[in-house]
Amino acid sequence: HLQLVESGGGLVQPGGSLRLSCTSSRFSLDYYAIAWFRQAPGKEREGVSCISANDGSTYYVDGVKGRFTISRDNAGNTVDLHLNSLKPEDTAVYYCVADSIQFCRMTWYRNEYAYWGQGTQVTVSS
Repeated sequence: HLQLVESGGGLVQPGGSLRLSCTSSRFSLDYYAIAWFRQAPGKEREGVSCISANDGSTYYVDGVKGRFTISRDNAGNTVDLHLNSLKPEDTAVYYCVADSIQFCRMTWYRNEYAYWGQGTQVTVSS
């Protein structure tokens, strides 16, 4: 069972930045497409970004393009999500998820992943 652990959440002012990290202590993330989802209070979970393992292709939901960046550090066995120019509407619990295949599916943004982390809270507020 692939166990994922997120870190890096916190409280930040609008316009600020955070870096979220996802790792697994037992498995290499090199072989899995990894995505980040988020869930704001009272809202459904939303796919934010995905990165493929085979060629490093990246995908973003429209609302974060140009502000968020997803990246892999294979040596460190992490997948990071860099959050810049944060807005209050980015406030949510952010989840790291893994697919059973190496590439991001065309439907990467759908809540159809088998492996989920426990989530990390991001709060954007002045």
